[in-house]
Amino acid sequence: MTRPNCFKVGMGIVIATLTGSQKAAAQVPTLSVDPSRLPRLGTIDERFQSYNVEMVEVTGGKFWKPYVASASAPSARDAVSAGNIPASKNPDLYEYRAPIDLLNPRLRNLAAALAPAYMRVSGTSANNTYFAESDETLSTPPSGFSALLGRERWKGVIDFAHAVDAKIVTSMATSPGVRDPAGLWQSDQARRLIAYTKAVGGSIAAAEFMNEPTLAAMGGAPRGYDAAAYGRDFKAFHAFIKTSEPDLIVLGPGSVGETTASQSSIEAISTRDMLAAAGSGIDAFSYHHYGAASQRCSGIPGQTTPEAALSEEWLASTDQTRAFYQALRDEFEPGKPMWLTETADAACGGNPWASTFLDTFRYLDQLGRLARAGVQVVAHNTLASSDYGLLDEKTLRPRPNYWAALLWRRLMGTTVLDAGVHHGTHVYAHCQRVVPGAVTLLAINTDRTTAAILRLPTTSERYTLSADHLQSPGARLNGAALEFGPNDDLPHFAGVRSPPGSVELAPATITFLTIGDSGNTACG
Repeated sequence: MTRPNCFKVGMGIVIATLTGSQKAAAQVPTLSVDPSRLPRLGTIDERFQSYNVEMVEVTGGKFWKPYVASASAPSARDAVSAGNIPASKNPDLYEYRAPIDLLNPRLRNLAAALAPAYMRVSGTSANNTYFAESDETLSTPPSGFSALLGRERWKGVIDFAHAVDAKIVTSMATSPGVRDPAGLWQSDQARRLIAYTKAVGGSIAAAEFMNEPTLAAMGGAPRGYDAAAYGRDFKAFHAFIKTSEPDLIVLGPGSVGETTASQSSIEAISTRDMLAAAGSGIDAFSYHHYGAASQRCSGIPGQTTPEAALSEEWLASTDQTRAFYQALRDEFEPGKPMWLTETADAACGGNPWASTFLDTFRYLDQLGRLARAGVQVVAHNTLASSDYGLLDEKTLRPRPNYWAALLWRRLMGTTVLDAGVHHGTHVYAHCQRVVPGAVTLLAINTDRTTAAILRLPTTSERYTLSADHLQSPGARLNGAALEFGPNDDLPHFAGVRSPPGSVELAPATITFLTIGDSGNTACG
């Protein structure tokens, strides 16, 4: 007697029949994909895969303390921004960082390999950062600010963006220092920042009014700040941008914290109320997503564990947050593109395993889910700071998530195909970035003990990410350790040729499969 095993993969619906010698392997999940029949879902921005460089990294200041503490102290020159800790936060959770060296050749080389991208320079400290009027260095920030952004530092951001093919995204200062006696937001600081950027040959591609207005009090807003105040301020910001910089993309609201226990337990302003007060006007709907608070913030509800890192519930939190904010987008700003402008494994700097292979499943599955749902930009927090950075902040050596990002950049294009929805094995499909007619499949086996079988009717090239153990600080590609070359050269990614038929997806591995002549007309 035979038993059919059915899987729906886009338009390729295949019944795999297990008989005879296959009965012993009856528990092995098997799915079949015909790349030529996968329908087109839509497209994503060419800078879909992007990253954050926190404003506090640019100015120097206190950011989330690593789990392995380091000895770092501010120089006299940088001590001006050393006290920029968000309101109501425990100072013991933070550690001083000197300004990031954006001239570092390794940092530039690794960032350029992810190009084109958006580089978002924002974060909580941006709400309270004063942009200097001249090249003169102030000894302290003016009243109403907690950090100082020198012109040479911002010029470094602009030069870095040019060097690595990144477009700058930012947000504006919104603290008491930018307000008149009546508490109304004034555009002077925003105008100065934009004017200087243009004067030195740069540009700001997109901007949010403020970082995470749902947590305005934590971000340094005036006492009693509410949805009505946000609506009033956003209208002033929007009018200023559309009058003086009409080509700049207005993002908003940049909300966070309404879909997870860790953040919904904090007093927050409702995004619905803010949108109602602000009225229409954004060019793209932005939001943030963290599935949990990290162990660093153990007093906040909503923790997670490494045991849950491959669970369907954990991975699905990306969709839950997206659906929550998409419903608000549909109600208040229908048709506007969605941008996820800040995300990582967990808030408060990431969990200890954020820097290991274990988080690579979340990272790539999140990209696949959001591209499939039509989200246009996903900016990972951060490029090179704290435990969730793509790069180690001291050595700038790639962590597993960086290698995953590089594979996505090289293999996944901007046309998204429908590969269906599965449990245990997650499959996503895109047209390749540079090869006409070619398709790339991303197959993620989240089962820690059981392999899966993927059947393809054509020859493919296989690129499998794995590690010696799930919390390894390194990753392997087709069994070989991923490392720099002799001169910090990035490795050449060579696929393993797989003939038509079955491709085994080992337990807890991530596999990209490229099909060079797929016959899919959507990729022509």
